[in-house]
Amino acid sequence: MPPRQSADPAQTRAAVQAVAGWLRDDTRPAPSRADLAAAVRLTARTLAAEAPGASVEIRVPPFVAVQCIAGPRHTRGTPPNVVETDARTWLLLVTGLLPVADATTTGALRLSGSRAGEIAAWLPVVRLAD
Repeated sequence: MPPRQSADPAQTRAAVQAVAGWLRDDTRPAPSRADLAAAVRLTARTLAAEAPGASVEIRVPPFVAVQCIAGPRHTRGTPPNVVETDARTWLLLVTGLLPVADATTTGALRLSGSRAGEIAAWLPVVRLAD
């Protein structure tokens, strides 16, 4: 299977803008599943392109799983370094609206493995203007 294309920056920004109101105010109606999926997938693929490698796996079920960050490559079984969260938390992280430390403290972001925390150095991916 050929590798997925990296995300177009304009498409990524547009996808994030489509859900920005909900990210800033969770009392607003949730975006459509298609809009949510697009924002999650495009931001994850953008991060994977900006931090190439395969030492950390990012999982945002049910939308995407990507590998990123240079280092030892993982090929079989459960990866040693995993970052996992829900779609809203992921989008808050990649837009800079939620720090990694805060998300980890509340349990919304799960980091496993000695290198999973390196994800913080690559965030935000798309900063939302205040």
